[in-house]
Amino acid sequence: MPLVVVTGFPSSGKTTVALQRLKVFLRCEAIYKNVKHFLSYSALSGFLVSSDFTDSSKEKEIRGLIKAEAQRLIGRDTVVIIDAGNYIKGYRYELYCMSKSNKCTQCTLHCVVPVDSARQWNAARVEEDAYSQEVFDALIMRYESPDSRNRWDIPLFSLLPDVMLPGPEVFTALFERKAPPPNMSTQCAPLSSTNFLYELDSITQEIVTAILSAQKLGVEGQVKIPGHEGCVLEGVGSGITPVQLARLRRQFLSYTKLHPMNDTTKIPALFTQFLNTSLR
Repeated sequence: MPLVVVTGFPSSGKTTVALQRLKVFLRCEAIYKNVKHFLSYSALSGFLVSSDFTDSSKEKEIRGLIKAEAQRLIGRDTVVIIDAGNYIKGYRYELYCMSKSNKCTQCTLHCVVPVDSARQWNAARVEEDAYSQEVFDALIMRYESPDSRNRWDIPLFSLLPDVMLPGPEVFTALFERKAPPPNMSTQCAPLSSTNFLYELDSITQEIVTAILSAQKLGVEGQVKIPGHEGCVLEGVGSGITPVQLARLRRQFLSYTKLHPMNDTTKIPALFTQFLNTSLR
């Protein structure tokens, strides 16, 4: 299920968008009722708003709490809305990577208001919920606006205070498009049968041993792999070292474990082809 990042200047209406507009809209959609929401820093930290930003280590800790809670809540039947802590583009990128690794769609809602309006709205808040003038000015200077050229900020919707939420467009972005595929490096290897792993290990070791044996006999050029018809290693000579072969074998094992095959008879040809390509 999706992740929605609501961003904007301090006191720009992020909570209003998240609670009164987006959350209500999503709950009106009968099949998407399970909406989780992070309201503010203070909801998780227990500190006053301004005090959260006067200590950089505390601020970083609270952002970590928000991300950890999002990681816990994000899932198949949940819409997570984050409207705090995402004024830094690097943090929005972290949230994007989190949603991507969980195979979830994501969009960004940018509350666009002039600085003077945000300052007036902040002054009108009750004292315990308002940012101090020093903190407010610091957050304005540090704020990094989302950019539609950044993959972690798209789809990007810019929202003005008096303009209706583009509900259908947001709905389409969240529920009617495919999530970006997770990076291969972050995925766990698929479960493979013990027999496949055994065959993979023994066959590749057998081929490496045959190559090293041919080297010891002084064979150069082509080496036909015994027991595997049609498997020929090209360009064998003194330049190929056992360390190099071991490294290439580990690379092949790692890749093949992520992409297991049903027919183990293909392993010799594939490994030989991999070696010929890598040793050129």
